[in-house]
Amino acid sequence: MTVDALPTLYIFLDEGGNFDFSSSGSKFFTLTCVSLYRPFRLHTALDTYKYDLIEHRIKPRIAMEHFHCANDNRHVRAKVFGMLAQEVPPNSVDAVIVEKRKTGPSLQVPEKFYPKMLGYLLRFAIEKAQRGLGEVVVITDSLPVASKRNAIEKAIKITLADMLPDRTPYRIMHHASRAHYGLQIADYFNWAVFRRWEHQDPAAFQSVAPQIRSAFEIFRNGKRDYY
Repeated sequence: MTVDALPTLYIFLDEGGNFDFSSSGSKFFTLTCVSLYRPFRLHTALDTYKYDLIEHRIKPRIAMEHFHCANDNRHVRAKVFGMLAQEVPPNSVDAVIVEKRKTGPSLQVPEKFYPKMLGYLLRFAIEKAQRGLGEVVVITDSLPVASKRNAIEKAIKITLADMLPDRTPYRIMHHASRAHYGLQIADYFNWAVFRRWEHQDPAAFQSVAPQIRSAFEIFRNGKRDYY
């Protein structure tokens, strides 16, 4: 990037919950994004900690390939949340929380529901970013519901083109989370958001509260339950 070049905003995405709109599915669906600019200083600290874990594991044959909040033990989880609280800039994280039973029937299909919620989230995150962005690069692990991936990706592009401000140039990229610390960071933040709403456990959320700019309950004022 040259001295005069406008900065690129990187947005890393993760989601929690499922697309089962019934009493047997998750109560909530969450989408969380982490907005960061280069240089990504936390990546070096996470890489160092990963190799510390490899070198000090009781069972050395078990490799520490990547961080995944739901699978990491409580000691690793506490350490990583501490690093996030210290190193991720304040007001870098936004989340949309959906109480699924308040979602109208016409929206209860992934190729409509996911792009709409993602559009709301990204529009807010980009509007809050500094002016003069050169480009927005959205990176996600993989789109949910593989069988409908093409339909969802097409709908995302249409939705974002309509919702993003000032014709902001953007790209959507899919990287393996185990190979990208940005996605692992998003996974940790989304776990904290999902844990707070789905399980009424606010501890992790509170530990990184300064980093969380918004956690918007999209149907909070909805009066009707559809199941």
